[in-house]
Amino acid sequence: MTIITPELRQAIEQAGEQPVQLTDPETNSVYIIVRADVYERMRALCDDFDIRDAYPLMDQVAALEGWDDPSMDIYNEYQPSSE
Repeated sequence: MTIITPELRQAIEQAGEQPVQLTDPETNSVYIIVRADVYERMRALCDDFDIRDAYPLMDQVAALEGWDDPSMDIYNEYQPSSE
């Protein structure tokens, strides 16, 4: 396990309840530090989530945005070229 440096502790304290963003200068990858209890709550939510439960809501949003318009049916028939 990595130990929190004084600089990181200061960033965590300054962030308060917000997550701390870290950027790896060699890879430009961004990491988020959250307290373990927050991570566990988020993980539990994700473990219990089934994307299929969101399908009806996604259909409603698509309809509101006009995707149920018959002129949009052409997108259901799109065949990519085999080039």
